[in-house]
Parts: sequence; C-alpha cells; structure tokens
Amino acid sequence: MPAANYLPDVLETTEAERVASGFIFTEGPLWHPDNFWYFVDIRPNKLYRITLGQKAELVRNTEGGNGTTFDLQGRLILCEGDGRKVTRMDADGKVTTLVDNYKGGRFNRPNDVVCHSNGSIYFTDPDKRRAYHEREIPGRAGDNNLWDGACVYRLAPDGTLSILANCEYPNGLALSPDERTLYVANTRSSKYIHAIKLDAAGNMVGRSIFADLNEGAEPGIPDGVKVDSIGRVYCTGPGGIWVMAPDGKRVGIIKWPEQAVNFAFGGQDMRTLLCCAHTSVYTLRVKVPGNPHPWYKARGR
Repeated sequence: MPAANYLPDVLETTEAERVASGFIFTEGPLWHPDNFWYFVDIRPNKLYRITLGQKAELVRNTEGGNGTTFDLQGRLILCEGDGRKVTRMDADGKVTTLVDNYKGGRFNRPNDVVCHSNGSIYFTDPDKRRAYHEREIPGRAGDNNLWDGACVYRLAPDGTLSILANCEYPNGLALSPDERTLYVANTRSSKYIHAIKLDAAGNMVGRSIFADLNEGAEPGIPDGVKVDSIGRVYCTGPGGIWVMAPDGKRVGIIKWPEQAVNFAFGGQDMRTLLCCAHTSVYTLRVKVPGNPHPWYKARGR
C-alpha cells in the first residue's frame, strides 16, 4: 500500500486485505454481533453475508439494495432504491416494507439509513438519479417550508414520517456519539459533509457545512460516512476514506486498492474497518473503535 496509508493515530494495519471479490458494485456494509457482515452488490440486486475467512453467501435478492442498518430489535433495515422503498427483514427472513412514499408520492431512490437510540430511522432520498417525469414527491409539503425533492427523512418510532432536512444530493449518514449531530454526505457537484444539529428528541435545530471534500483529482466522492468512538468522522472522498477530527480538520486519507464506496466498523472490538470498493471487499484494522450501533450497546457490545 502507498506510504500515505501510514496514519499512526488511525491505523493499526496498513495493508488492506481483500476478503471477497468478483462483484460489480459493492455497498451497504454492516457488522452483525454474531460476527458476520452484510453487504450488497447493487447492480445484480443481491444481499450477501460474509464471515471473514469464508465465502460470501447470498441472503436474498433486493430491488436495488443499498444502505443498511439495524433497528433496535436487530432487524435489518435496507434502502431499496429501485423499489423506491425502505424495508425491514426479520430474523426468519420475512421482508416488510417500512415506508415507500411521502404524502402519497413514491420516494425517488432511498440511499442510506441510520438508527437513533430512540428508535427513529433516518434515511436519505436523493432525486438526481430519478428521471424528472418519474419524480412524485410534492413540491411543497409544509414541513418547515422545505423543498421535498432531495431530503433526509425521519421515520419516528410511532410510524410518523417527516422531512428532517433538504440537501442537494443527500447520500451517506452517520450520527455522532452523543447523537446530537447527524452527518450527511453530499454527492455530485459540491462534495461536502453537512452537520445537522439535533435536539434531544432528534429534530433538526440547525445545520452547517462540516467539511469540504472537493480537494484532489483522484476518484472518489462523499458517499459512505461513519463516526468512531471519539467523534472523528470518516467519509469516502477523492483518493480513499477521509478521516476528520470532530472540528472538521482532516487527519489523513486511507488508501485502498480500488475506489472506496462505503465502509463500516465491526468485529467484537469494533476495530475492523470493512470497505466496499466496487468489485471487492477489503479490511483494515484501526486503533480507535467505531461508534457502536445502539442495538450493539443493548447486547453489551
């Protein structure tokens, strides 16, 4: 690996290990406390699970499966962009549509999703990859007078769906350790990360630009975003996965053999970084654990 991958405050290992390959466009990595990982291959619409050291196994076919998370009961939540919906898969494999429209208009292409410790589900729905004549969300819906075309939504525990914020091209999502900031990767013409300030209930009370990722000509865009346990923000960008301090200052860039698309922290100590990079899935070890999902915490992880 390039010398730039020697980040002494970030990485424990510096050479990425390829753990699976032969895919088209991998995405949606997520670690399960039973010590396996989920990920998707978007183009052929496949959801996989893999135990490191073993071959990936097909879980089910999807409708454009992309971003993943768990709910507080450990059920898999999946954005299915082609199906224009967010789904839930129970332990027995039963799949239920959680939500597929806002005020009667079908979503554009749900992309990424995170779970709050209060049970709220936040997800992004960019409109740029949906033909204009196919967009169904109403122009104005009265929620803070926001334009509804490309939004971050909040699905409350009682099933109420509302717009949290609008964005040019909302993509990856991550919550800060104290859950008072929601980071949103903005893709396409302007490459940056939003920081949406939340109140104790998880509603937006302010927003700002956390970091600008427009620097560099190497391949890569703000897509997957995660946070470690000390509040550093990791986000894909030009050249690899950018690591930023809680104040937005760049610490360094983690390089991979292919363009990094999305990634997740996992393993029993939350210090394995699994990266989905187009045709393959890779791992590195980091020094600081990732911020655990609230369901992990409930299980004592």
